[in-house]
Amino acid sequence: MSRQTRAPVPVVLVGAYGHGWWHLDNLRRLTEAGIVRLAGVCDVRPVEPERLHGLGRPEQSGDLGRLIERTGAKITILVTPIQTHADLAVQALEAGSHLLLEKPPASTFAGFQRISAVAARTGLGCQVGFQSLGSAAIPAIRQLIADGVVGRVKGIGVAGAWERDTAYFTRSAWAGRRRAGGVEVVDGALTNPFAHAVATALAVAGRGTADEVSGVDVELYHANEIEADDTSCLRIRLGDGPPITVAVTLTASRRHEPYVIVHGAEGRITLTYTLDRVRVERVCREVTTVAHPRTDLLENLVAHVRDGEPLLVPLAGTGAFMRVLESIRLAPDPLPIPDEHQEIDRDEHGTAVRRVLPGAANLTARSAEHLALYSELDVPWAAPRAVLRVRDLPVAEYSWRPDLATTLSPRPYLHPVRTLGGVTVTELNPADHVHHLGVSVAVADVGGRNFWGGRTYVRDVGPTWLDDHGVQRHVTFTRRDDHGFTETLRWAGPDGVEILDEERTVTAVPLAGAWALDFRFRLTNLTGSRLLVRSSATKGRAGAGYGGFFWRAPGSSTGREAFTPDGGEPHGSRAPWLAMSGSAPEGDWTLVFVQDADPWFVRVEEYPGAGPALAWDRPLVVEHALTRRIVTVVADGRLSRTQADAFARGTQMSGGQPKREAEDHG
Repeated sequence: MSRQTRAPVPVVLVGAYGHGWWHLDNLRRLTEAGIVRLAGVCDVRPVEPERLHGLGRPEQSGDLGRLIERTGAKITILVTPIQTHADLAVQALEAGSHLLLEKPPASTFAGFQRISAVAARTGLGCQVGFQSLGSAAIPAIRQLIADGVVGRVKGIGVAGAWERDTAYFTRSAWAGRRRAGGVEVVDGALTNPFAHAVATALAVAGRGTADEVSGVDVELYHANEIEADDTSCLRIRLGDGPPITVAVTLTASRRHEPYVIVHGAEGRITLTYTLDRVRVERVCREVTTVAHPRTDLLENLVAHVRDGEPLLVPLAGTGAFMRVLESIRLAPDPLPIPDEHQEIDRDEHGTAVRRVLPGAANLTARSAEHLALYSELDVPWAAPRAVLRVRDLPVAEYSWRPDLATTLSPRPYLHPVRTLGGVTVTELNPADHVHHLGVSVAVADVGGRNFWGGRTYVRDVGPTWLDDHGVQRHVTFTRRDDHGFTETLRWAGPDGVEILDEERTVTAVPLAGAWALDFRFRLTNLTGSRLLVRSSATKGRAGAGYGGFFWRAPGSSTGREAFTPDGGEPHGSRAPWLAMSGSAPEGDWTLVFVQDADPWFVRVEEYPGAGPALAWDRPLVVEHALTRRIVTVVADGRLSRTQADAFARGTQMSGGQPKREAEDHG
């Protein structure tokens, strides 16, 4: 029998309402072409005859397995709520039917793996309904990249801004939900309407399998009164590829066509994926725009069933997307965007019928342009702050892009830091030293630049105001979750010249009756020559060897004391640990600092502060890199020397007690 005279492939449609209407229209088109025949419809509600016009009289049933068996359907189109995908997909495959599975494939990575296992065992095809991946634009862009048309790819940015009224989020019981009745739903902007944006970016990058994603940073917000996100962004980190950022919103004033930008060293490629349109811009070259054809995914699946044609969007090729979805599912719940940042249309009863974030489309465009998350841009409702948790308790907040005066040597910091009992053990901008910023890495002098803040000590002159203040700039997070993060920073002088690259890893670790802040940093010299690290003590101010990791404790605390295991003078000691304690209105507290690299700088009377001193009494020369690690036990109550020593010994939590890992010379 020739292809022209083949019998139409029998198809069952599961879910005829909502997006199922689009599939009914597509089935009508393919029925007229003699490619398919709608043999059955599976839905919890009967479908009215007028909706099936041109599709014959398909059998209707709520029992999918029996329906496939009775109709002999070769293909099942599954268009049901996200949380039902795994169960119904397995039913269809077990019944012997190939599958066109609407995106996202499942609401959990475990559900995705379950479908994958059955598909592999049955040998049946499973095509995922990312329509944009049927576009010839995707392989065309990948070829342009391979040919080096825009040079080395530095990153891929995605922007999407659509408008949705509040009715969109009440269209069904699961709309706008992260979970319902204890079942994962994950119906957010990134995982449903803009799932294509994420999948398209991954496809352009040539990444499809789950193991190709090394990490995902997620920021979720909602303007509407929903559980899920309507305004979100993320950064996908690939094992051996460029970073991908995706910024989307459903609160724009009008629809903007979403797009993907490939940032190259010698130009850029922009894909408007809803239009299959590719624009290539090269430095000092003519700009070209080409519209590419798109293959219908159901037609491709039919060709796969009949002739073994490769699937355009096989289930295995969506593993990377599912890794992203899983990161979104496990991320903290979305933060609300305050009403003062919105334009709200209300009906005569005062009920909000539409919410708009002014400039939302421009915000997503800026993200795609700069490969930045919302918290890394100047967005008032997206504070650049991360919360660290221990046993679901918030114990510290990290501000990585603070708005600080130049004279404070702006830098990221942790504040407030709290004990498990809720006692605050840090202080920010105290009146006695406004440049003390909770917990931070601060150095008085690095190659003549002040990264401590305040006045600079000048030999034979004293503390002097100089225009020498540097800044530590956040670049990116390479890991970020409730327990901590790994961050890249750049240290730049007042002239903007970058002199140090830093990798900083901070982790909140639970201990018995307390918790510990594990803080590691590695500074890499970018100057190409020896870099001198100095303290005020190295310039003649006796005892002022401060500089490095520094913890400013609350000056309002009373009964402050500091001690070491040997009972000697803490200031300048090289003891393996140092404890500081005090009393606050909320309760007593103790900090136990553990490290084995530098002398201790300690203040108790004038103000409570402590930290290892990188350049205690002589300059430190950094030729290539400097690595340090300090673990701080944060405990409620006043610990005895014996108790503090036990906690210090207990910090052998990963790789042993902190040891000197320096690569400095001096």
